[in-house]
Amino acid sequence: MTLSTEQRKLRPENMKETLIRLFGYFKHNKILLILGVTFIIIGSLGTIAANSMLSPIIDSLITDKDHTLFIRYLTIMGIIVGFIALGEYLGNMLLARLAQRTVHQIREEMFSHMAKLPISFFDRYPHGELMSTFTNDVDMLNQSLEQSVSQVVLSFVTVIGTFIMMIIISPLLTGVVVAMLGVMLIAVKYVGQRSARYFRAQQRQLAEINGYIEEMMTGQKVVKVFNFEERAIGTFTEKNERLRRSSTFASTYGVMLMPIMGSLSFVLYGLVSMLGAYLILMGTITIGNIAAFLQFTRAISRPITQVSNQVNLLLAAIAGAERIFKILDEKIETDTGDVRLVEDCTGKSRLCWEVPTNDGNVMNVPLRGFITFENVNFGYLPGRKTLKNINLYAKPGQRIAFVGSTGAGKTTVTNLINRFYEIDSGVILFDGIDIRRINKHDLRSTMGIVLQDTHLFTGTVTDNIRYGRLNATDEEVVAAAKLANAHYFIKNLPQGYDTMLTSDGENLSQGERQLLSIARAAIANPVILILDEATSSVDTRTEKLIARGMDKLMEGRTTFVIAHRLSTVRHANAIMVLEYGEIIERGDHSDLMQQKGRYYALNTGAAELE
Repeated sequence: MTLSTEQRKLRPENMKETLIRLFGYFKHNKILLILGVTFIIIGSLGTIAANSMLSPIIDSLITDKDHTLFIRYLTIMGIIVGFIALGEYLGNMLLARLAQRTVHQIREEMFSHMAKLPISFFDRYPHGELMSTFTNDVDMLNQSLEQSVSQVVLSFVTVIGTFIMMIIISPLLTGVVVAMLGVMLIAVKYVGQRSARYFRAQQRQLAEINGYIEEMMTGQKVVKVFNFEERAIGTFTEKNERLRRSSTFASTYGVMLMPIMGSLSFVLYGLVSMLGAYLILMGTITIGNIAAFLQFTRAISRPITQVSNQVNLLLAAIAGAERIFKILDEKIETDTGDVRLVEDCTGKSRLCWEVPTNDGNVMNVPLRGFITFENVNFGYLPGRKTLKNINLYAKPGQRIAFVGSTGAGKTTVTNLINRFYEIDSGVILFDGIDIRRINKHDLRSTMGIVLQDTHLFTGTVTDNIRYGRLNATDEEVVAAAKLANAHYFIKNLPQGYDTMLTSDGENLSQGERQLLSIARAAIANPVILILDEATSSVDTRTEKLIARGMDKLMEGRTTFVIAHRLSTVRHANAIMVLEYGEIIERGDHSDLMQQKGRYYALNTGAAELE
């Protein structure tokens, strides 16, 4: 069978490496692993011993006709069965706990690692696919660890121990069993290789369809307003059909194993029975021997059948583990900054930058909020510049506005200030210090951001405002709300500041959500304030209310305003007009109107922002 390029891509990239890395997590719970495996081994050895007891029990009745000996052997077998039950129960319980702790640790590592990844990572991966990894892949891994580990240990011990006992009873019959087991293993390999491809495809396409569903649910208003329902349904149908095909092939190959292995087991059982009967007639072995050997035959083929049934789950889990480890292998946001923000430094400023010097000392630089761009170049993709030779400065307390068409680079400028992305060349200075030297946590703690698309979290109104500074008191929360002009509408909510917000604050209007966003920025008491088209999606009346709140918030702070409505930037100290990643005009409102360039054309209606 010739494999297509797409099919070859769906094979596990490195199954051995993934398994080694996965089982490496067990070292964190060695006691559970050791005890669990020990009890499983006890249960396995008990099963072998119980099967071995069939021979003397039967022979004591048929050959020796000794009822006392029969009762003694039967009692021993009963004790062994008790050990089997105890061993398998304790072993499976301990290994199940091991699996849960392992998955718990992996989940924590994933979330912790994802929180440290740069913004560029989330630009590349759809949120739905990441959610699928957290849910589907981790759940599949959990099921596999709970079932497969104990099954593998049980099967290994059972096969080895049973094989030894079979050789002791009859090497000839053992040879027949080995030959048939070889046929079984070939069948498992053939079906397993094909099953692996489609289980990997199933996991990948499941992630795609989850991502698409998440995207459509989030954008449901846009879907309806543009009558996109039929197109969305068509696209979903195509993705769902691809998932159905992959899942069908995966399930088809998966269900093949059980009947194939079952049929081969019956053939093996029949061959051993016929050959064993012949050996009994020849006087080579006893009836008890053949009864025990037949039980061993079932015991040695059962683990192979059970493991073959676990192959499908294991392959799906490996596919999910590869996706999990791919995320864990993503490089986290590095921070080599040696400049820290400290309190109670000398001078008028309460906060200052502690800058290490080459002679081993430190220099204290007062925190003021002076931002300078010097010949800054940046591109999201190699070879494509989003910003070109940007030069600007913002003195402490100044308001700097950015105006330009969509894609001109306005938001990118502010993303570089807080180091969501690193510049390609040039330098950005914060109070005369290269921001690449400043610790990112300390850098961002000096900033507050109000975005066009607000994001509120599940919790009370107070919780969402306090998100700007987690140790803020209730009085400070109210003060921040008053500063943002949000106090009035909050008081009129059903439970006031204790009103629960869910679904990103859907029970609030866009303007109310924006006011809470301003309050959240206000409580952080930032030195640098970034307003990214904060009023572009609200009506004029609400805009005026928000503008009053922002005016209070901007007082005494270095502020960068990304403007959609030109009326919001007329009072800025400086206005930067960007087009195609370059500053083409700069000055205050009066200066730019006198230049009669792009800004003048936008204000007079001769040109429009696109």
